[in-house]
Amino acid sequence: MSRRRVRKRAKGLLKSLTGVPAPLILACGYALFVAFGAVLFRLPFTSHEPIGWSDAIFTATSAVTVTGLSVFDVGSVLTFWGELVLVLLIQVGGLGLMVFAVLVLSLLGLPVGLTSSTYLQEDLGQSSVARLKHLLATILKVVLACEVAGALFLALTFVPHEGVWAGLWTSVFHSVSAFNNAGFSTYAEGLVPFATDPVINIVIPALFITGGIGYVVLDDLFRRAGWRHYTLHTKIMLLGTAILIPWAMLTFAVLEWNNPATLGALESTTARLAVSWFQAVTPRTAGFNTTDIAGMHDSTALMFISLMLIGGGPTSTAGGIKVTTFVVMLLATVAFFRRQSQLSAFGRSIGLEQVLKVMALTAISVILVFVAVFLVVASHDGHFLDIAFEVVSCFATVGLSRGYTPELTEFGRGVFEVVMFLGRVGPLTLGYFLATRSVPRVRYPEGQIHLG
Repeated sequence: MSRRRVRKRAKGLLKSLTGVPAPLILACGYALFVAFGAVLFRLPFTSHEPIGWSDAIFTATSAVTVTGLSVFDVGSVLTFWGELVLVLLIQVGGLGLMVFAVLVLSLLGLPVGLTSSTYLQEDLGQSSVARLKHLLATILKVVLACEVAGALFLALTFVPHEGVWAGLWTSVFHSVSAFNNAGFSTYAEGLVPFATDPVINIVIPALFITGGIGYVVLDDLFRRAGWRHYTLHTKIMLLGTAILIPWAMLTFAVLEWNNPATLGALESTTARLAVSWFQAVTPRTAGFNTTDIAGMHDSTALMFISLMLIGGGPTSTAGGIKVTTFVVMLLATVAFFRRQSQLSAFGRSIGLEQVLKVMALTAISVILVFVAVFLVVASHDGHFLDIAFEVVSCFATVGLSRGYTPELTEFGRGVFEVVMFLGRVGPLTLGYFLATRSVPRVRYPEGQIHLG
């Protein structure tokens, strides 16, 4: 077939897809990857024992949405080829979302971002095709550099522990999983056996913080020198992250210090602080754990739920409502009580349209989580907090578990799969439709509603 005919067919295909909303194309693409991954997990050479369709679909969905929840032990059930399939699905799910967000939203003439929080950034002037190609190339370079460097550093721990080849593969697996905020591990206990290992406590958090802070922030840090020159979006992301991590670390340490199931089992203060540090950053959609999540106090589990809902940064591998969304919501609340008609931060104003998008995203997220929790609680016998924890972990694509996921019925698995899918694809879809402007034909007189 000649190049001319190929181009003609490609143009015809693009023309037929012109009327299809971009988020719908994205959702269909992710669904196809889930189906493809499920088929691969069913093949005999990818597992040591037969995997049913239910397990295969759930695992593929968890991988493509970079969630990390699993209904079986990845390390013992999957072969090398099965783990390779899992890694590829994680990479597609993490990297593909970022690339698609940059492509679609740039072509739509919108600021590069996923949800309402990204509209906080100042005009980046990156709507040109040349700049778009540069952005995509830079993303690929950052991903490759971080994952290769992470694997090399992790090899310092895993190679002496497992041998050269097995250790190198384990290092690659955990590096890809960490950077993409997936949380999958080849160890049944997660990273609990390496709770006090300095390499694990530095490299793994560095990977999922880098992957979850957002490409817009990384690009800003690389291109601009000094705090004064950063965009509003970057300032809010950095400040929010700098506050959330120390707060989470201190709170976890206070609540769990004497808990024999978590920190209380460690003898030294240094070890307890190391585990507290790791668990302070992992709820931000990373999904790894160096302590028993099911053994945490209920109060700590509630704190984790709040951190998971907040999530990481836009245009990243992280989930949740995003840090910038949470910060804008707080700023809007403070402005209301101060009777301020204008919302601002760092010498920049935040428009009413962006505040409304934040409120809409938060409301939809809360409703989705509430409905999912209700459906699972109504159809299962289990502890309410465990179910709520797992549902939020699904929605925020975190992957932390209190051990309830393997007990789900087929209906419960279906609910979790839908929540994972919507948690990954939903924010971009919402951002697309919220970005569509519509001018009302009729302007009605203002009415009064009594609130509060």
